Amino acid sequence: MASFRAAAFRASSLLRTPVTIRQTPSLVKPAVAQRPLAPIFLSRSYASEAASSGVDAPDYLDERERKIFDTIKGELHPTKLEVQDISGGCGSMYALDIVSEQFKGLPVIKQHRLVNKVLGEEVKKWHGLQLKTKAP
Repeated sequence: MASFRAAAFRASSLLRTPVTIRQTPSLVKPAVAQRPLAPIFLSRSYASEAASSGVDAPDYLDERERKIFDTIKGELHPTKLEVQDISGGCGSMYALDIVSEQFKGLPVIKQHRLVNKVLGEEVKKWHGLQLKTKAP
């Protein structure tokens, strides 16, 4: 117990001692405004764009991703389509990035409703959906 009190006393006496930090003007560097670094997003591309036939499914899509890809491609005729299982492979959550002419003039909420309508009963089985839609 005595050693604890001695240590506490030493710590408190150190805190009461004023500390002065001196810098010489030659050592002080002027503050330079730095441009913030742009975020780096690491991802694999999930679609390829073809000039006349719309988009083609990449080879690395699994069976469920491919089914979603084909369903959306058949109904919305997108110019860009990315489908990714973000649930770790169990098929309960997907990220979709869709650019389609059919979204022109529609607010985002109606674009999302259109995608949900296209996916129908399939989307009701999922835990979640990250959806990014845009008109070209």
